Amino acid sequence: MNFVLALYSALTWAGQPLLRRKLRQRALAEPGYGLRVEERFGHYTPESLGRDGAGRWIWVHAVSLGETRAAAILIEALRARMPGMRLLLTHGTATGRAEGAKLLQPGDLQVWQPWDTHAAATRFITQFRPAVGVLMETEVWPILAAVCRAQGVPLALANARLNAKSLDKALKLSALSMPAYQSLAAVWAQTQADAQRLRALAAPVRAVLGNLKFDVLPDAALLAQGAQWRQRSARPVVMLASSREGEEAMFIDALRRLGAQALKVQWLLVPRHPQRFDAVALALQAAGLRVSRRSEWLGAPPRALAQAGEECLWLGDSLGEMPLYYAMADAALLGGSFAPLGGQNLIEAAACGCPMLVGPSTFNFAEAAELACAAGAAQRVPDLDAGLQAALALVHDVAARKAAVAHCLAFAQAHRGAAQATAAAIEQLMHAWSGAAPQR
Repeated sequence: MNFVLALYSALTWAGQPLLRRKLRQRALAEPGYGLRVEERFGHYTPESLGRDGAGRWIWVHAVSLGETRAAAILIEALRARMPGMRLLLTHGTATGRAEGAKLLQPGDLQVWQPWDTHAAATRFITQFRPAVGVLMETEVWPILAAVCRAQGVPLALANARLNAKSLDKALKLSALSMPAYQSLAAVWAQTQADAQRLRALAAPVRAVLGNLKFDVLPDAALLAQGAQWRQRSARPVVMLASSREGEEAMFIDALRRLGAQALKVQWLLVPRHPQRFDAVALALQAAGLRVSRRSEWLGAPPRALAQAGEECLWLGDSLGEMPLYYAMADAALLGGSFAPLGGQNLIEAAACGCPMLVGPSTFNFAEAAELACAAGAAQRVPDLDAGLQAALALVHDVAARKAAVAHCLAFAQAHRGAAQATAAAIEQLMHAWSGAAPQR
């Protein structure tokens, strides 16, 4: 073990009491963080262990909500290729675990990701002995990767992405990051640019397979409901989608600068993180805006608040309903792209046929944002003021919006196929690692 890894190992071991305290604090607002805490340290109850599946688990790690939704389409493809597979699903966040519970079938198992100490990681691998481990997108933990390698468990990184900022950070800690990436059995990147950056960290990139999120089909019932609700508004609906901290204040200021023009549309704001719903509502009300919260709607947005001349903002304070919100919106501004946060995923918006206005910061989804803009599914704007003006122009131009919707749907369709390719690659990795030929 090199010095940096040894130091990291000592820090994660010493940080366990701090993690426990953080989990207790988070559980006050999100009770899911208080669930089965000992799993995070590699201790499992008979209930969490389930029936014995050592050597047969297909382990998928999806840290949070976005990764879990991408994992859902991959898991579906894996089940199609390997009927009867046993899924071991791990997460790091409460929202990820809640969403992941929907993916379980009889015989599957869901536990927390082990904290990155040698003891917890070893207990996890020793207990479950997965046939293969699949990390989603960015989640590479140095000790867990090293333990998998030492224990003979093939660990892969699927739907892998790495932006330039993260690469710079990783290179500064290359003594820690490079051994972790080298310990992986395979990496399947989203884009050629991601592949190039991952190779700079000595990651074993086997192929560029595209982004799994293109294969996620929006819930048809939510789309239909959203389209119906849009008709209740006397004005076009414009959404700030998946807003991040700081962007709501920018949005309020931009609305004030719009003046009377702001009354030409119905505004809908959907924060990215559920723990911020109440704080965002209070901030909007403190700014003098009337707020109608999704959680308070009795079946649909109140008609009285949708009439022209009413300064009322709709607040989307629910989980799992982004297709509903995108279907409600005539256009949307991409959260995370107006503050220097790298942007959020715009693929779901395209699949729902919702044209996007994208700010200057999209390093988390750089290629997807550029491709969407080139395809006419999105439009780049320099700041939030310009975004609001562009949204107003788009939603009042029937022909332009109709064309943008068609571009969105075509863009989403053109990039599908990563799920089947990744599932095939995982199956091949399993059999190559075990030395067996695929069974059909």
